[in-house]
Amino acid sequence: MKIVLLIPLVAIWTATNSWAQDRIYRCGNEYTNTVTESQAKNCQLISGGNVTVVQSHKPSAGRVPAATQPGQRVDAGDQRAKDSDSRLILESELKKAEARQAELLKEYNNGEPEKLGPEIRNHQKYLDRVAELKASINRNERDIDGIRRELSRVPSAAASSSSAAK
Repeated sequence: MKIVLLIPLVAIWTATNSWAQDRIYRCGNEYTNTVTESQAKNCQLISGGNVTVVQSHKPSAGRVPAATQPGQRVDAGDQRAKDSDSRLILESELKKAEARQAELLKEYNNGEPEKLGPEIRNHQKYLDRVAELKASINRNERDIDGIRRELSRVPSAAASSSSAAK
């Protein structure tokens, strides 16, 4: 009875071993299992582990879109639309940052925020929170300054329409 069970197991084991790859060689960024090719290119044998090679998608030899070609000019209408979109995004980010700044300043309360429950017994926690609030306020001020600088670089809708009329 035991021999009858062993025969199918041995057959399965033999079949799976015959399907495995023998040896894999690495030739720079390429892999091969051809011995003659690996010897011709002085490839190194990879021992242990499996190798999975995924073919990359090669771009077609077609044209590159006009907007991405270097040296090409973008249509004035498209540029105005992009400027308008970027200005709207920056303005909304500025409003969010200013609202956050107002919340932080209110919580900071001129360096004396209200103590929370665990901070009544542990003064160091309170000091840590005050320092963290101050750092957050400074960081948010720098963010607001950066957004304002970016807004100054983006032409306004009135300026871009007047330059297009020239």
